[in-house]
Amino acid sequence: MIPFDILTVFFTAAVALGLAPGPDNLFVLTQSALYGRRAGLIVTLGLCTGLVVHSCAVALGVAAIFKTSELAFTLLKIVGAGYLLYLAFQAFRAGKSDLSTQKGAELPPASLYRRGIVMNVTNPKVALFFLAFLPQFADPARGSVPVQILLFGGLFILATVLVFGGIALSAGALGDVLKRSPQAQIWLNRLAGVVFVGLALRLAVAER
Repeated sequence: MIPFDILTVFFTAAVALGLAPGPDNLFVLTQSALYGRRAGLIVTLGLCTGLVVHSCAVALGVAAIFKTSELAFTLLKIVGAGYLLYLAFQAFRAGKSDLSTQKGAELPPASLYRRGIVMNVTNPKVALFFLAFLPQFADPARGSVPVQILLFGGLFILATVLVFGGIALSAGALGDVLKRSPQAQIWLNRLAGVVFVGLALRLAVAER
């Protein structure tokens, strides 16, 4: 049984980390502003599914591969950076006529959900963060360490849903206002493209 005070400290830290500016919450913000609140929430679920993958990887010891293998780390971050550049290209090429129909309800939920998963899973820094962060709160004296890590991973995901969900709702409301102006729509997509390029560059130069 994990003590309540340990759970409280962990959850508080998870919320603080979710609020700190980073690739995932910036991704939720831009997608929500572009496509609406519903889209942002779906992307958030995709990101959290990626966190499930990372939690299981830490529990099974797979994440350690990215800490010891330079090749695995490099290949994964190249895939992630490439995907972000692809999203940036789509954002830059979108015109006013395209944007007028870009609402979360009209975009395939599966596509939005997939974006969140790919964005999170292809970021090796998340895997290394979970590898360093989650085991700190596990104690062999309390039972199975992998089970504890999965429990902490679930708690971290709950904090992420709450924080990113709030970001999605707020940014989505702002996006709804901006979509009333065709010119604002264009600039919103351009801004999203710049954010995607910045995230891609940040990921490309990341080191273990």
